[in-house]
Amino acid sequence: MVQSYQRPTARKIPLKKDRFQDEARFLRSWLERPLTIGAVTPSGKILARTMASYVDPRIPGPVIELGPGTGPVTDALIRRGVAQDRLVLIEYNPEFCQLLKRRFPKATIIQGDAYDLKETLSGILKEPGAATVSSLPLFTKPMDQRLDLLETAQAMMHPNAPFIQFTYAVVPPIPARSQSYKVRASNRIWRNLPPARVWVYNKVSNP
Repeated sequence: MVQSYQRPTARKIPLKKDRFQDEARFLRSWLERPLTIGAVTPSGKILARTMASYVDPRIPGPVIELGPGTGPVTDALIRRGVAQDRLVLIEYNPEFCQLLKRRFPKATIIQGDAYDLKETLSGILKEPGAATVSSLPLFTKPMDQRLDLLETAQAMMHPNAPFIQFTYAVVPPIPARSQSYKVRASNRIWRNLPPARVWVYNKVSNP
Protein backbone atom coordinates (compact mmCIF):
# COMPACT_ATOMS: atom_id res chain seq x y z
CA MET A 1 0.00 0.00 0.00
CA VAL A 2 1.28 3.46 -0.89
CA GLN A 3 0.04 5.95 1.67
CA SER A 4 0.97 9.50 2.59
CA TYR A 5 -0.37 12.24 4.81
CA GLN A 6 2.01 15.06 3.88
CA ARG A 7 0.69 18.42 2.77
CA PRO A 8 0.56 18.77 -1.01
CA THR A 9 3.22 21.07 -2.43
CA ALA A 10 2.28 23.93 -4.72
CA ARG A 11 1.79 22.83 -8.31
CA LYS A 12 4.25 24.57 -10.61
CA ILE A 13 3.28 22.82 -13.84
CA PRO A 14 0.57 24.66 -15.82
CA LEU A 15 -2.74 22.78 -15.95
CA LYS A 16 -2.75 22.55 -19.76
CA LYS A 17 0.72 21.00 -19.70
CA ASP A 18 -0.44 18.69 -16.88
CA ARG A 19 -3.38 17.57 -19.01
CA PHE A 20 -1.13 16.94 -22.02
CA GLN A 21 1.25 14.87 -19.89
CA ASP A 22 -1.67 12.85 -18.48
CA GLU A 23 -2.95 12.11 -21.98
CA ALA A 24 0.53 10.99 -23.03
CA ARG A 25 0.76 8.68 -19.99
CA PHE A 26 -2.63 7.19 -20.76
CA LEU A 27 -1.84 6.61 -24.41
CA ARG A 28 1.48 4.97 -23.59
CA SER A 29 -0.11 2.75 -20.92
CA TRP A 30 -3.00 1.85 -23.23
CA LEU A 31 -0.59 0.85 -26.02
CA GLU A 32 1.34 -1.32 -23.56
CA ARG A 33 -1.70 -2.87 -21.82
CA PRO A 34 -4.91 -2.19 -23.81
CA LEU A 35 -7.01 -4.65 -21.78
CA THR A 36 -6.15 -3.16 -18.39
CA ILE A 37 -6.55 0.54 -19.24
CA GLY A 38 -10.16 1.67 -19.53
CA ALA A 39 -9.50 4.62 -21.83
CA VAL A 40 -6.99 6.07 -24.25
CA THR A 41 -7.27 9.48 -22.53
CA PRO A 42 -8.24 10.51 -18.97
CA SER A 43 -11.90 11.13 -18.20
CA GLY A 44 -13.05 14.61 -19.19
CA LYS A 45 -14.13 17.12 -16.56
CA ILE A 46 -17.84 16.78 -17.32
CA LEU A 47 -17.73 12.98 -17.10
CA ALA A 48 -15.69 13.17 -13.88
CA ARG A 49 -18.15 15.65 -12.34
CA THR A 50 -21.09 13.50 -13.39
CA MET A 51 -19.59 10.44 -11.70
CA ALA A 52 -18.82 12.42 -8.54
CA SER A 53 -22.35 13.88 -8.46
CA TYR A 54 -23.75 10.48 -7.47
CA VAL A 55 -21.63 10.44 -4.30
CA ASP A 56 -23.18 12.04 -1.22
CA PRO A 57 -20.28 13.49 0.82
CA ARG A 58 -22.52 13.63 3.92
CA ILE A 59 -22.66 9.82 4.14
CA PRO A 60 -19.83 8.61 6.42
CA GLY A 61 -17.23 6.06 5.46
CA PRO A 62 -14.53 5.66 2.83
CA VAL A 63 -15.13 6.33 -0.84
CA ILE A 64 -13.49 3.61 -2.93
CA GLU A 65 -12.25 4.46 -6.40
CA LEU A 66 -11.33 1.68 -8.82
CA GLY A 67 -8.91 2.50 -11.63
CA PRO A 68 -8.37 6.20 -10.87
CA GLY A 69 -5.62 6.53 -13.48
CA THR A 70 -4.16 10.02 -13.25
CA GLY A 71 -6.94 11.23 -10.94
CA PRO A 72 -9.55 13.32 -12.82
CA VAL A 73 -12.46 11.61 -11.02
CA THR A 74 -10.52 11.74 -7.74
CA ASP A 75 -10.20 15.49 -8.15
CA ALA A 76 -13.93 15.77 -8.93
CA LEU A 77 -14.77 13.81 -5.77
CA ILE A 78 -12.71 16.21 -3.67
CA ARG A 79 -14.40 19.18 -5.32
CA ARG A 80 -17.72 17.48 -4.55
CA GLY A 81 -16.85 17.69 -0.86
CA VAL A 82 -15.31 14.28 -0.12
CA ALA A 83 -12.35 14.75 2.22
CA GLN A 84 -9.14 13.51 0.64
CA ASP A 85 -8.32 11.26 3.59
CA ARG A 86 -11.58 9.36 3.01
CA LEU A 87 -10.48 8.26 -0.46
CA VAL A 88 -9.22 4.72 -1.06
CA LEU A 89 -7.74 4.52 -4.55
CA ILE A 90 -6.99 1.14 -6.15
CA GLU A 91 -4.77 1.40 -9.21
CA TYR A 92 -2.97 -1.40 -11.05
CA ASN A 93 -0.46 0.78 -12.91
CA PRO A 94 2.61 1.55 -10.71
CA GLU A 95 3.42 4.78 -12.60
CA PHE A 96 -0.11 6.06 -12.01
CA CYS A 97 0.18 5.10 -8.32
CA GLN A 98 3.24 7.28 -7.89
CA LEU A 99 1.50 10.14 -9.67
CA LEU A 100 -1.58 9.76 -7.45
CA LYS A 101 0.63 9.76 -4.37
CA ARG A 102 2.04 13.15 -5.37
CA ARG A 103 -1.32 14.63 -6.30
CA PHE A 104 -3.40 13.25 -3.43
CA PRO A 105 -0.98 12.72 -0.52
CA LYS A 106 -3.72 12.28 2.10
CA ALA A 107 -5.54 9.52 0.21
CA THR A 108 -4.92 5.82 0.72
CA ILE A 109 -3.40 4.56 -2.52
CA ILE A 110 -3.18 0.83 -3.16
CA GLN A 111 -1.36 -0.73 -6.07
CA GLY A 112 -3.38 -3.86 -6.70
CA ASP A 113 -6.06 -5.73 -8.61
CA ALA A 114 -9.45 -4.03 -8.32
CA TYR A 115 -11.18 -7.12 -9.71
CA ASP A 116 -9.95 -9.05 -6.67
CA LEU A 117 -11.48 -6.45 -4.40
CA LYS A 118 -11.86 -8.55 -1.25
CA GLU A 119 -8.20 -9.53 -1.19
CA THR A 120 -6.92 -6.11 -2.28
CA LEU A 121 -8.85 -4.30 0.48
CA SER A 122 -8.19 -6.91 3.15
CA GLY A 123 -7.45 -5.09 6.43
CA ILE A 124 -7.85 -1.63 4.84
CA LEU A 125 -11.46 -0.65 5.45
CA LYS A 126 -12.36 0.09 9.06
CA GLU A 127 -16.02 0.86 8.35
CA PRO A 128 -18.52 0.34 5.50
CA GLY A 129 -17.89 2.35 2.35
CA ALA A 130 -20.02 5.33 1.31
CA ALA A 131 -19.63 4.68 -2.43
CA THR A 132 -17.58 2.83 -5.02
CA VAL A 133 -16.61 4.77 -8.14
CA SER A 134 -15.22 2.69 -11.00
CA SER A 135 -13.43 3.56 -14.23
CA LEU A 136 -12.48 -0.06 -14.91
CA PRO A 137 -12.83 -1.43 -18.46
CA LEU A 138 -15.56 -3.90 -17.46
CA PHE A 139 -16.32 -4.99 -21.01
CA THR A 140 -12.92 -6.69 -21.17
CA LYS A 141 -14.08 -9.11 -18.47
CA PRO A 142 -16.71 -11.90 -18.62
CA MET A 143 -20.11 -11.09 -17.18
CA ASP A 144 -19.74 -13.36 -14.14
CA GLN A 145 -16.61 -11.44 -13.13
CA ARG A 146 -18.40 -8.09 -13.50
CA LEU A 147 -21.29 -9.31 -11.35
CA ASP A 148 -18.86 -10.66 -8.76
CA LEU A 149 -17.14 -7.27 -8.58
CA LEU A 150 -20.49 -5.52 -8.06
CA GLU A 151 -21.57 -7.96 -5.36
CA THR A 152 -18.22 -7.74 -3.56
CA ALA A 153 -18.26 -3.94 -3.62
CA GLN A 154 -21.83 -3.81 -2.34
CA ALA A 155 -20.96 -6.14 0.53
CA MET A 156 -18.26 -3.67 1.63
CA MET A 157 -20.53 -0.62 1.63
CA HIS A 158 -23.55 0.78 3.42
CA PRO A 159 -26.75 -0.98 2.25
CA ASN A 160 -27.86 1.92 0.04
CA ALA A 161 -24.40 3.02 -1.14
CA PRO A 162 -23.95 3.38 -4.92
CA PHE A 163 -21.63 1.51 -7.26
CA ILE A 164 -20.85 4.07 -9.98
CA GLN A 165 -19.45 2.97 -13.35
CA PHE A 166 -18.95 4.79 -16.63
CA THR A 167 -18.86 3.26 -20.07
CA TYR A 168 -18.46 4.38 -23.67
CA ALA A 169 -20.79 1.61 -24.83
CA VAL A 170 -24.49 2.17 -25.55
CA VAL A 171 -25.46 -0.77 -23.33
CA PRO A 172 -24.84 -1.03 -19.58
CA PRO A 173 -21.68 -2.90 -18.50
CA ILE A 174 -23.76 -4.83 -15.96
CA PRO A 175 -27.38 -5.75 -16.90
CA ALA A 176 -29.86 -3.03 -16.03
CA ARG A 177 -32.58 -5.44 -14.93
CA SER A 178 -32.10 -7.50 -11.80
CA GLN A 179 -33.94 -8.39 -8.61
CA SER A 180 -30.69 -7.91 -6.66
CA TYR A 181 -30.04 -4.27 -7.50
CA LYS A 182 -31.70 -1.21 -8.99
CA VAL A 183 -30.12 0.82 -11.78
CA ARG A 184 -30.18 4.39 -13.01
CA ALA A 185 -28.19 6.08 -15.74
CA SER A 186 -27.05 9.56 -16.64
CA ASN A 187 -27.77 11.18 -19.96
CA ARG A 188 -25.16 10.45 -22.59
CA ILE A 189 -22.28 12.86 -22.12
CA TRP A 190 -21.63 13.94 -25.69
CA ARG A 191 -18.95 16.47 -24.77
CA ASN A 192 -16.72 13.72 -23.45
CA LEU A 193 -14.32 12.15 -25.95
CA PRO A 194 -15.50 9.56 -26.72
CA PRO A 195 -19.10 10.14 -25.51
CA ALA A 196 -19.88 8.26 -22.31
CA ARG A 197 -22.67 7.41 -19.89
CA VAL A 198 -22.62 6.82 -16.15
CA TRP A 199 -24.48 3.85 -14.65
CA VAL A 200 -25.33 3.67 -10.95
CA TYR A 201 -26.16 0.40 -9.18
CA ASN A 202 -27.75 0.23 -5.72
CA LYS A 203 -28.37 -2.97 -3.81
CA VAL A 204 -32.01 -3.84 -3.26
CA SER A 205 -32.71 -4.10 0.46
CA ASN A 206 -34.34 -7.30 1.65
CA PRO A 207 -37.86 -6.74 3.02
